[in-house]
Amino acid sequence: MRLRVYYGGTFDPVHVGHLAVAEAARAALADLPGGVELAFVPAADPPHRAAPGASAEQRATMLELAVASHASLTVDRRELRRDTPSYTVDTLRELRAELGLDAPLAWLLGADAFAGLPSWHHWQELFALAHLIVAVRPGHDLAVLPPALEAACAGRWLLAPDGLAMAPAGGVWRLPMPPHPASATAVRADLAAGRTSPWLPPAVSTYAAGQGLYRGRHPDPGV
Repeated sequence: MRLRVYYGGTFDPVHVGHLAVAEAARAALADLPGGVELAFVPAADPPHRAAPGASAEQRATMLELAVASHASLTVDRRELRRDTPSYTVDTLRELRAELGLDAPLAWLLGADAFAGLPSWHHWQELFALAHLIVAVRPGHDLAVLPPALEAACAGRWLLAPDGLAMAPAGGVWRLPMPPHPASATAVRADLAAGRTSPWLPPAVSTYAAGQGLYRGRHPDPGV
């Protein structure tokens, strides 16, 4: 069966580093039986970080502009349609109800977000709902994890991505990523100062400038 991968985050704003993660995952999984579908899932009300600098609608629009030239990538706006906090567990419950119990489903996230998983709402339920794909860049060591997370992942690590298509949920796979200098914090700092960021897709840069996004704002940390 086709593996469906969902890449969640605030994307405040989406930058070329996010696209690199998505494309690396798509390329690594392209040979799985049935192929792979990958969608970005922008959070409307992210409960794990400060309020975004752009509205949910603006962030989703920037994502759609960014993926327009990537035929294999789409944007799923389901979290914008909810009037509750954007808890990943709720999104995965909804997806599982739509796709059925047997469909292979994976949630893509970065190493920092993965390490913070024990702070997420009903985080231990995630393993029953989906696989986890952890994008790891050089300098991030998944060998050192919070004890609760390490225990929850025991016996779940997959040595190859094939296992993601052989079961509906429950596996954890490490996606190696090359170094990439882009960061949303650096992008927001450029935009706040009225500079053009080299890490924004051109269509996103044009939109952000036209909307006056982040102009004059303090560039809070975030992704």
